[in-house]
Amino acid sequence: MDYSLVIAAAQAAGPCPPGEEASWGRRVQTLTVDLHMIAKQAAQDVDRLESAKTFVAFLEKVEIEETSRRGLLTLRPPSGDAENIRTEQEETDRGRQLIERARSLVGRWVLVYRYNEEKAGNRQHNVRMLAHLVDLGDGAISVNMAKKVLLDDAAGVVARAQGAWESAGLPDIGTVSVEQLQKARTGLTR
Repeated sequence: MDYSLVIAAAQAAGPCPPGEEASWGRRVQTLTVDLHMIAKQAAQDVDRLESAKTFVAFLEKVEIEETSRRGLLTLRPPSGDAENIRTEQEETDRGRQLIERARSLVGRWVLVYRYNEEKAGNRQHNVRMLAHLVDLGDGAISVNMAKKVLLDDAAGVVARAQGAWESAGLPDIGTVSVEQLQKARTGLTR
């Protein structure tokens, strides 16, 4: 038995009012069990982070998959090729927290902690899952990566992507802001 949990629970419960020892004891017991469950979940989360692979990417968008109700993040590592990674279901506390965090980081560079989870009913296929995101800041996107994003948005039609790029007045070298890229992306829909 980890008595430090009991001590922490007793401190959280506060002083025992005179004559209420039984109800105070039940409160401490409930808090001890709650703290134990929180500690177990935290240990699992830390283990997941310790074994996770990391990579840097630009977080382009966050959607909710219709069938699984998982968050689906579209990321662009420096290579420029889009990658998708999923969260837990949005109905779970952890899934909802990761989705909210990811939504707050759209348009920013992030350090992605990912792990693989076996697909339900299919042990030979894995799903790339999000364990954690660290904000690395906003800033500029290289022109090459921005052009790759725009080309993907244009379904690979080079002339269409080039037209949107030129209409937005974007440079041929250097970097562009997220807002500039978004302006070019909006130009694709016209």
